Amino acid sequence: MRKICFVTTSPLIVNFFLVPHLLHLAKRYEVSLALRLPGEVALQPLPGVEVISVDIHREIAPFADTAALVSLARLYRERAFDLVHSFGPKAGLLSAAAGRLAGTRARLHTFTGQVWATRSGPMRALLRSLDGVTARLATHVFADSASQRDFLEQAGVAPRGRVEVLGKGSLSGVDLQRFRPDAESRRAARAELGIDDAAPLVLFMARLTRDKGVLDLARAFAHLDAPATLVVVGPDEQGLRGEIRALVGAAAPRLRFVDYTNVPERYLAAADVLCVPSHREGFGSVLIDAAAAGVPAAASRIYGVVDAVVEGETALLFKPGDIDDLARQLTTLLSDRALRERMGSAARAWVKAHFSEDVVLRSMEKRYEEILA
Repeated sequence: MRKICFVTTSPLIVNFFLVPHLLHLAKRYEVSLALRLPGEVALQPLPGVEVISVDIHREIAPFADTAALVSLARLYRERAFDLVHSFGPKAGLLSAAAGRLAGTRARLHTFTGQVWATRSGPMRALLRSLDGVTARLATHVFADSASQRDFLEQAGVAPRGRVEVLGKGSLSGVDLQRFRPDAESRRAARAELGIDDAAPLVLFMARLTRDKGVLDLARAFAHLDAPATLVVVGPDEQGLRGEIRALVGAAAPRLRFVDYTNVPERYLAAADVLCVPSHREGFGSVLIDAAAAGVPAAASRIYGVVDAVVEGETALLFKPGDIDDLARQLTTLLSDRALRERMGSAARAWVKAHFSEDVVLRSMEKRYEEILA
């Protein structure tokens, strides 16, 4: 049986994006997963997948990174994997280098967003050059959206034609049975949050970081023309809750926080509008999850996000960082129930046509077969 290994830094990445692939591929390959354990959250059960702890840090840590490189190279040499596939910038760099050292024939990396996209100066140049090293050391390079591929090519990270996009993009597609309009889940989640069934609800669902634009949303929410409740779901990685609460000002009684959840479908079912105010994204996966639940979105017009929506049909877009524009788009959706329902129905139909989990899983499996042939 062929042996493959997925490599990443965080259980969050696995839980959100990789579980379907791991379980699907384990039916026909010997599958391993290498990542740093314990993580910030518990890793979901992965029957049939060997989990291996490798101390890969997300931040730059020269000594720890060197140790992780040696550990990965040793692992690859001992296990003789036929294919390794990395996700995340640090995991990609170390995995591609370790695979090159160990003589692993198929070294895949998927770019899922660039941490340097919103930076400037020497740090931007350094991080961009490291992504370029990853692209050169990997035998196959993927991006999870067409616009991200174009961004990478224009930035000189990889030459034109080097980066592949499977289908229309995304990492794992959408489980249409799990993410769907669900009146019972809507009532239960709203009751848990203390929100009336009829109250308009805006949902933010992501890690709480500045790059995700959550502070922009807080500023816009403070000045919305349409009254609504804001529910912020995700781990507070940068300690932003206090600042968010301060920025929403008088609207604070209509603000709710939920930490990391492994049942995001409950909160999407409860939402009327999803807001994705990110400054950078590889692909807006939460947008297609929301679309499957029949929830329209207000989102930043940036690479990655534009691949996950149809502007004017499934979502309204705004200029990233433009607080007034963000507030206008949210107000438009919140003040027009018929518009929300029409866009929500169009969103679910679009996702069913292009991003079902089965289509995305089989697309990656087929590419593995071609590479391993």
